[in-house]
Amino acid sequence: MLKLAMRSVRQRPGRFVATLLSAFLGATIIMVFNSLHDTAGAEGVDAVSETSLSSAASVVGGYGTLLVFFAVASTLTVNVRQRSAEIELLRSIGATPAQIKRMITGEAVVVALVAVLLAVFPAMLGGRALLDKFKDGGEVARSVDHVFGPIALMSGLGITLIASVGAAFLAVRRATRQLAGGRKPRGWVPMVSAVVALLGGTAGLFATFAMDDTDPIAMAPPAYGSILLAVGFALLAPVLLRGLLAVLGGLLGALGGASGYLTVRNMRERAAELSGVLMPLILFVGVSTATLYMQAVETDALKASGLTKSVEDKNIETLNFVIVAIIVAFACIMLINTLYAATSYRSREFGQQRLAGATPAQVLGMVGWEGLVLTVAGVFFGTLAGLAGIVAFTVFRTDGVLPDRGLGNWLGIVAVAIAATMVTSVGTARRTLRTPAVVAAAATA
Repeated sequence: MLKLAMRSVRQRPGRFVATLLSAFLGATIIMVFNSLHDTAGAEGVDAVSETSLSSAASVVGGYGTLLVFFAVASTLTVNVRQRSAEIELLRSIGATPAQIKRMITGEAVVVALVAVLLAVFPAMLGGRALLDKFKDGGEVARSVDHVFGPIALMSGLGITLIASVGAAFLAVRRATRQLAGGRKPRGWVPMVSAVVALLGGTAGLFATFAMDDTDPIAMAPPAYGSILLAVGFALLAPVLLRGLLAVLGGLLGALGGASGYLTVRNMRERAAELSGVLMPLILFVGVSTATLYMQAVETDALKASGLTKSVEDKNIETLNFVIVAIIVAFACIMLINTLYAATSYRSREFGQQRLAGATPAQVLGMVGWEGLVLTVAGVFFGTLAGLAGIVAFTVFRTDGVLPDRGLGNWLGIVAVAIAATMVTSVGTARRTLRTPAVVAAAATA
């Protein structure tokens, strides 16, 4: 089955582009931050520089790795779910579930290894650029040289492989179970995972109050808490989507006409698949909202105390924005990547709907309404996750509950989420609809 996996990758490279891009960007970010551990452990590094590098690598590299893990797993899960027809064909010609699992996990290993190899050089450049930022801020001595060593390489390889292989194995296990006598897979696994993530996020929020308010890593616990809450909401996406459709289904049908009707029916059937799109959307909104507003709270707290920002405070603020920009950009790219992969695959579905009587405008309208529902769900639950971290940090750092900042940052984040979701989904669907309905409906996976 490994040979079959290699042939599958060679014959259909386009199918693996989305997964490869996700794994490549994820491995790059992981290795960039973990190279700071290699640099901190090199000979001749002074104690202050070592502390600065190790703290940044542990805190930011930790929740950055968590974000990357779920983004890679989300993209690969979408890829495997799209191959149900191929899996069914393999089963019909005698392939066993174990053989199919070995084939698809073998593909995941190949793609992950290629992604890590491609990411090594960009990670070296990124790590050097990040180290220069520390040097410019005075937190690391000018004499410290960047080191890209075993910690960076093994962490990038290990996390990318675990995320890719784990997601592929679970997704194909679910698919083969569905084909075996129509049995539904057990639903308790994602539910338990969601509960664990939500409990972990709640614990992170409470851990905020165990920190010293002068500790430079005081933002770490609420940041972790927000990310874990976002992951928990994303794992519950099928249930949350169905609940949202139960509330908004009638309104969608009334406002959207035929397109709204198609949207409600389609999203109810594809709630599990659409959860793969919701995960990067929720993470993007949650992480960016929490981090930007927590940094604003820290800035306001310093002003309220009558203290002038020290050089170190300014450097930490600048570094925070640089790091946030990297992680938020990654989450946004993953959102676009996942949406493109999920929408471009639906050519056959769109063709069948058109042959059944739907016009191209109605199909395009359906995709637009789907994008709107996903955006509303992603923004709501992402904001809820981010707000939890913001409230915890604001109560910890000030006398208030909410930061004394307006909605400007949040509205900007929402605008980016709306643009990324709607432009990608509708633009991809418009291009897909150029294929004649008969040709699209006859296409195989």
